Amino acid sequence: MACWSDKGTIPLESAIFTFMFNISAFLAAATIYTRYKIVEKKNRTYCFSSPALNLVSFFLGLLGCIGMSIVASFQGLNVTVVHDAGALLAFVCGSIYTLLQSIIFYESCPQWNSLWMCHIRMIISAVCCAAVVLMIVCASLVSTTKLEWDPSEKDYVYHVVSAICEWTVAFSFIFYFLTFIQDFQNVTLKISIEIDGDIGKKN
Repeated sequence: MACWSDKGTIPLESAIFTFMFNISAFLAAATIYTRYKIVEKKNRTYCFSSPALNLVSFFLGLLGCIGMSIVASFQGLNVTVVHDAGALLAFVCGSIYTLLQSIIFYESCPQWNSLWMCHIRMIISAVCCAAVVLMIVCASLVSTTKLEWDPSEKDYVYHVVSAICEWTVAFSFIFYFLTFIQDFQNVTLKISIEIDGDIGKKN
């Protein structure tokens, strides 16, 4: 697989790509964790979904973030196998995450979500999953990994379709996370620190 991370193989672009992509992976992980805690809290008030489903989607989301970091850290032309494994981890786990979250959204409707928003999220998930499958198929048919392509080459069409699918999946993730905004507006996160024992106490 290549295309959307091609610039990650060329200095100075590679340094910028790695830095920005790792930040994106961290922010995605923070978003996924926040969403997990929101569902966990709401589920205590109104038991609408299996806690196991929320937990599985949480771990899949984190695996997707790890895949993003792998993609950024291992350049496609230099360490192709590791780069492609990271891309598969990011795309496959990420798409399954959106699908499972869409199911949770439907289960929480209408108490916590509107039906039309659930439909929008499911459509994004469906597009994302379809694009991942098509991307994997086309990428497996590409016999070489390189930056410069000639339209006359036999694998050029597969390369282009794979690139389009990769960008489709990437933007699907972005749009899906944007649908969390309304839910996050009514949430306050607090960090609680408790110290056990007599540490810090004066005699």
